[in-house]
Amino acid sequence: MLKIVSMAGVASMLLAGTAFAQDASRFPPSNAKKLSEIIAKVEKRPDFRYIHEVEWDDGCYEVTYYTTDNAKVEIKFDPVSAEPQSLR
Repeated sequence: MLKIVSMAGVASMLLAGTAFAQDASRFPPSNAKKLSEIIAKVEKRPDFRYIHEVEWDDGCYEVTYYTTDNAKVEIKFDPVSAEPQSLR
């Protein structure tokens, strides 16, 4: 009985791992720029004060930062080109 449970557990882990690996949008592509390069671009923006949050969402890095006058800025960056995609 123990062997059957163990084999079933291994099989379910393998299937879950395969499904997880197929969701490529969960991770930056292999040719993506380093996140540090994107952060450096943000830090050079006019009136930059500090970075509040960085997320990986829908195939883009989403960076939220604040300016010296406490304005909140959210920008999406393309992971391959490291260029801004949209401003909110």
